[in-house]
Amino acid sequence: MKVNRVYSPDIYRKIMLAEQDKKDDIYRYDMMMPFKGKWDIYHIPMTPKYPGGYDIIMANRMFGLASPSDIDGSYEEQINDLANDDMWAACQDSIEKALIRFYDNGIDLKTEEYTFSILLADPKSPYTIMNDGYCGDGGIPGFIMGWLIPTEENIKRLPVALAHETNHNVRYQFIKWTNDVNVAEMIVSEGLAENYATTIFGKEHLGPWVTKTDMELMPLIKEIIHDGLEVTGFDNITSYLYGDEMAEMRQFPKVGLPYCAGYATGYYLVKYYLEKTGMPIEKATILPADEILREVPEFWEM
Repeated sequence: MKVNRVYSPDIYRKIMLAEQDKKDDIYRYDMMMPFKGKWDIYHIPMTPKYPGGYDIIMANRMFGLASPSDIDGSYEEQINDLANDDMWAACQDSIEKALIRFYDNGIDLKTEEYTFSILLADPKSPYTIMNDGYCGDGGIPGFIMGWLIPTEENIKRLPVALAHETNHNVRYQFIKWTNDVNVAEMIVSEGLAENYATTIFGKEHLGPWVTKTDMELMPLIKEIIHDGLEVTGFDNITSYLYGDEMAEMRQFPKVGLPYCAGYATGYYLVKYYLEKTGMPIEKATILPADEILREVPEFWEM
């Protein structure tokens, strides 16, 4: 097992000092090219088919990452904060330990080499604001990334988020990802990932995608999500997973749910499943969603 890093501060400094018309290509080819295998699976092109068209820069902007065209002298302090050696070491250690736990539980991983990086979030993005300034993505095996506004608090939180993303990375080595993924798979996947992160770091490190949910609303949330478990397609499942606000920003259908209600539901569902069955979280991670859901039908009435 090998975990490689793409050290972003040096690339951001290069972008910061570059002429405006050079910034995008430095970002594409220095920062994003090591993750091309991930973008290919997501069908995100490195370059647009026409000026202003969809590409990796537009896609990342939609998810709250800082755009290379904005990286100028005003970002110098953030870039310096991003170059925190302890943070990079803690994040790499988090990923490595999160992977090793599967081997320790008798699960041989199919992917042997991993690439990760830590990127800058766009402080003005609604996506960044909703997620309290940090986030991550690990859904494609072999590729893990986090992005943040590098405050002291977010620097502490990011290793936990990357343990969450590493759980996704392992799950989708065993569960085939499809573009017509349904709500059931997504809430189980997010529930497994957040339970995994808190198993390693402690429940006090629950992410905002769970803690922001008003528990008094959970009965209604569970009813809506239960009715939508078989809904498919990312445009249709966005509201179930991320809430109406995110769905509205992307002009997707809304179903009447608050921020990240699907994450919170998944967290409590998987937590209940683990307590009921005694299944180690590592072994539960590679189970089909339907198998987990069949074991806990009573969860929806609790």
